[in-house]
Amino acid sequence: MTDAYIYDTVRTPRGKGKKDGTLHEVPAVRLSALALNELKNRNNLVGHAVEDVIWGNVTQVGEQGACLARSAVLYSDLDERIPGVSINRFCASGLEAVNMAANQVRGGAGDAFIAGGVESMSRVPMGSDGGAIAADPHLAMKSYFVPQGISADIIATKYGFTRDDVDAYAVESQKRAAASRADGRFTKSVFTVKDQNGLDILGQDEMIRPTDMQALGSLNPSFKAMGEVMPGFDTVALMKYPELERINHVHHAGNSSGIADGAAAVLIGTREYGERMGLKPRARIRATSRVGTDPTIMLTGPVPATERVLAAAGMEIGDIDLAEVNEAFASVVLRYLQYFNADPDKTNVNGGAIAMGHPLGATGAVIMSVLLDELERSDKEVGLATLCIGSGMGAATIIERV
Repeated sequence: MTDAYIYDTVRTPRGKGKKDGTLHEVPAVRLSALALNELKNRNNLVGHAVEDVIWGNVTQVGEQGACLARSAVLYSDLDERIPGVSINRFCASGLEAVNMAANQVRGGAGDAFIAGGVESMSRVPMGSDGGAIAADPHLAMKSYFVPQGISADIIATKYGFTRDDVDAYAVESQKRAAASRADGRFTKSVFTVKDQNGLDILGQDEMIRPTDMQALGSLNPSFKAMGEVMPGFDTVALMKYPELERINHVHHAGNSSGIADGAAAVLIGTREYGERMGLKPRARIRATSRVGTDPTIMLTGPVPATERVLAAAGMEIGDIDLAEVNEAFASVVLRYLQYFNADPDKTNVNGGAIAMGHPLGATGAVIMSVLLDELERSDKEVGLATLCIGSGMGAATIIERV
């Protein structure tokens, strides 16, 4: 197989995904085009410079519908001969775009791709596209469907994570994110979003906020009411997991990922492509994986996805210098650390989505950007990115610097 290399990564700051968020005025197609333009200008991508744009986006409806990827190419300054395809693997859509691009390069289906994703959650609310997994009674009953927040609480209950455990993790995520932003660790890939007049809109992740155990302790569990109202989702969960006495509801807005707007793009190609374009590769994509998992507990996918990608790379968890495990909920990362007995000082070292937000379709490409920048900054060699995925899936990627 041909090796696939990452040549560059760029991303917008993550904005608060509400109507009072700074990026609310910028539609997803423009956020996408701005990321594509930044990658184009930084790497002098002239003409038909890549085979395709593979673009993750979860809520593909309204202004995010109608093949947003192709719309973004046309909105951008890229050559109109470059096509675009939108993909949806829920929360891992951005990473799946990277993996698809890498595997097409490795399989000889093209010598270069732009991969990434976008989500404007302030303009196109999560769930506004409907979907059979929650709305079709037959499928919901067959799969023992519960909302993701209930799934996160099931993980905490099943694997013994207390309210203090998940709150302490969230406090640490905020501390790490604030310190990393202050230290300028995100500046290599983050570019400032400007308006049509060239005026700055947002130049850094805006959702980071100081917090402590006392502040988080004052918040009520977000999913307790929907779980306990009879017959509620707790009843469904206990039918699936009768070994549990009850569901301990420990997650809330402070220890769960924030709703966010943002976009990210990654340039992937062969070594020959880089030589032809005068570009230096930053990392090689060593292995990729995707798995299906229990759809009720839903968010445990990073564990089997990591096992599978490690096997594909011929590695063990101890070979990983840095890991990015998307912080959809605190219990997701705590379970990952528990299962692998992984070093928390090598995991999400710059904070994560609890502190900075989770723009669904973009996050996988965002954490790849953060991972690669941190490998270079700390002079480490091997990194792993992984995400849990709605309805029970997981995805992972291993990269190594070159």
